[in-house]
Amino acid sequence: MKRAFALATLVVLLLPVALAAKDSRDSNDSGNTLVRFEGGIGVDPVSNVAGDPVILVINGVNTTTFPNVIRNVVRGVNPPGQIWRIEDLSANVKTDGHIRVDGRGLLLAGGNNIGTNGNQRVFATLICEATPPFVEHSTSTTGVPLAANGDFRIDDVLSPAPPATCASPVLLIRNTGGAWFAAGIPKRDNDD
Repeated sequence: MKRAFALATLVVLLLPVALAAKDSRDSNDSGNTLVRFEGGIGVDPVSNVAGDPVILVINGVNTTTFPNVIRNVVRGVNPPGQIWRIEDLSANVKTDGHIRVDGRGLLLAGGNNIGTNGNQRVFATLICEATPPFVEHSTSTTGVPLAANGDFRIDDVLSPAPPATCASPVLLIRNTGGAWFAAGIPKRDNDD
């Protein structure tokens, strides 16, 4: 009985200390977060089309084209030639440039290889400027491979290091050729 009482007293005394240490660690961790991203947007390589449509016959198939196609360039970074989709994305960028990105389901959403990873490798680029000149803070451009289901994890350090503040953050997931496949959705401090 005395042993059980002593154990219960020990738990009651140590639990608040353990929780306080955890809260302190969590607040220190969030204190050096530069920017976070929750959710992702897959690329549509065409931003807009204009002009009268032109119908071409290629290999017996009618194909409609437009004379003026505006590519979906984001802060100076070109899109790929095909549509990509992403199921989910979560990223945390620290003030020291350390970045961790977890992506799910980054797959081709068009063309003959639809639903595959296209044997691609990807890396992350953070851009903090809303207007040119844009500075690209990137992980290693050798990238990480996409799993067959399009999942990936990047755990790296941005180079060059990001600025102390990032007022207009854009996170792009890019292939090793430099095209952007997906973008992160910034999580603001007041987001629930």
